[in-house]
Parts: sequence; structure tokens; C-alpha cells
Amino acid sequence: MAPSRTLLSPVAVAASALSGLLLLTACGGSTAAEDDGGTLKVGVLFPGSLSDDGFMGSAYLGYQRAAKKHAGAVEFSKVEQVATADYEKALVRFATDSDLVISLGGQTDADVRNVAARFPNVKFAEIGGPADGKPLANLSLYDPQQAEAAFLAGAASALLTGSGTVGFIGGAELPAIVNAAEEFDKGAAAADPKVKVLAPQYVGDFNDVAKAKQSALADFGAGADVLGQVLNLGHTGVAQAAGQRDGSLIGGPIAHECGSDPAYAGYVETDIGAEIEYAVDHLVAGDWKAEAVHFGLTFEEPHNDIVLCDTTDPAVAGKLDELKRKITAGEITTR
Repeated sequence: MAPSRTLLSPVAVAASALSGLLLLTACGGSTAAEDDGGTLKVGVLFPGSLSDDGFMGSAYLGYQRAAKKHAGAVEFSKVEQVATADYEKALVRFATDSDLVISLGGQTDADVRNVAARFPNVKFAEIGGPADGKPLANLSLYDPQQAEAAFLAGAASALLTGSGTVGFIGGAELPAIVNAAEEFDKGAAAADPKVKVLAPQYVGDFNDVAKAKQSALADFGAGADVLGQVLNLGHTGVAQAAGQRDGSLIGGPIAHECGSDPAYAGYVETDIGAEIEYAVDHLVAGDWKAEAVHFGLTFEEPHNDIVLCDTTDPAVAGKLDELKRKITAGEITTR
């Protein structure tokens, strides 16, 4: 694995800011690779926990793959669990010493755009921002197609429900998550228009297990028996509620072995980390460019899929395969 220097903790980042480090502003100059004998430097901002078993965890798997693949050619740095107020500070710290800065999650969108404009000679990539966002001259936008995954989760939920009612829980009311909720609804309607979809709930925190459990209990109480979700650690709270109410949920973006937790009726798989690999591969190849890239089923190497557990009805798998084919063919759009 390439040398990895774990960047400052959120507390240390804030301390650096107070010491004046982050008063630096962009003024052109040489790249980090030129200053370090040709070794490229990549810094990655993970706002959440690398062990969240969700968006950040999936992204970190790709970070590790990229570090192993480019060992000796690229030096990687990372910071995790950063408070919202410190996003800009962490991004500036990376930008002063990196060729490429990557931020994870739409919650970083405003800050990464601000910092990218201040450091025009540094390349930036945002993963998971608004699907309709526009790149800047030095900022790429990578869409992991959470909306597409949510569409598949909605379809699966509608096909698996016994009560005829399903629901969706999101971590925060961000544009990408609101869009995912809408696509969950559309997926359910595409699979079975008779199924009722409850109004989406937004916990306000992707990692708050207790609040996610409370939201799930409310949905189960309203008649739902299968829930979709875009949460990180919070999905464990939904699983706890499902266990108490004899319900189930569609997990993801990381799929686990079916049966490891009976609350999971299936998993949507979204390889967030593939986008870190994509950015670094192009940086190393020298053909990185500022662009908007939509991954998922319509990309060269699909990074979305769905795995169902404990269903022997071939009609369910057949319907999901049909919907995936329509997405791939462009007959269904999910952004």
C-alpha cells in the first residue's frame, strides 16, 4: 500500500486554522508533484466514519484499492469524521499540499466549490453532490447514482411487501437524498403501482441510530413492512426496529451475506470507492479532466446492483432484471 499519512484530526485541523496555516490563499505556483520529486499527492475528505458500513465505508474500500494499485507513485492522505464547520479548513489544508483533492458527500458541495475556486492549479473531485451540479474548471463531479440504487430498492420493496405499504428513510434532506426518495417512490410504482409509499422521513443525521430507529418504528406503525434507506450507521437502527415489528429493510451500499441479519430483505450495492479509483487512475495517466460523470448501470463498468435474500419467487428477480435492463437501455432515467 502506498505511504499513507493520516491527516490532522478535526480538532487538530481547527488548531491549525487558529495558528494561521489556513490563512493561505491560492496564487498559482507549482503542483505538489513538482515540489516532491514527481510523487503525486491525493487528499480525501471523509466527513463521516470510515467504519460506518455505508457511504463512507464503501468509499474507503476504493481508497484502499487505489492506494495499493498506485503504491510508490501516489501518496495518499485522509481525514474522517469532520464537523461541518471544519470542511473548508480540511479542504484548504489538503489543497496546499495535494495534486488532487476529493470530497465525499453532497454536504461538502458548497465548501469544495469555494476552495476549488481559490486553488485553480489543484484538481478537485466531489463524489455524491447534486446530480445536476455543474463542474468548475478544476472540479469534477462524480455521481454514484444513489437515485438509481434507490429506484431499485423501491422496486424490490414493492415486490416483497406483504402489507402493500413501504417507506423510505434518508439521513438528511440534501438534494441527492431527496432525489433518492423520489426515485424510491418511482421504483415502487414501476414494480407495482398498487403499493402505497409513505412520505419519506429524513433523520437529520446519517449516523444517528436512535433517531433512525424512531423513524422506522413510525413507518412500521403506519403499516409499512419493508423500508428503503440511505443511511450510514443509522441503518442499524432501522434493522433494530424491523426486528421489533417483524418488518424488513433493504440495506446497502455495502452488501453483506444474506442471513447475517434476518432484518435485511436484500441489499443495493453502490461502489462509491470506484469513483476514487477513477479519479486517481486518470490523475496518474495524465488525462484527468473536470467533468460530470454519472456512474451506475449506464456506465462502462456498472457500480450498482441489488441482491435479494430469502426469496424463491422467480417473478421478483425477473421483474428487477427487467427494470435494470430498462435503466441500462435508457428507457428509465433516475436522475
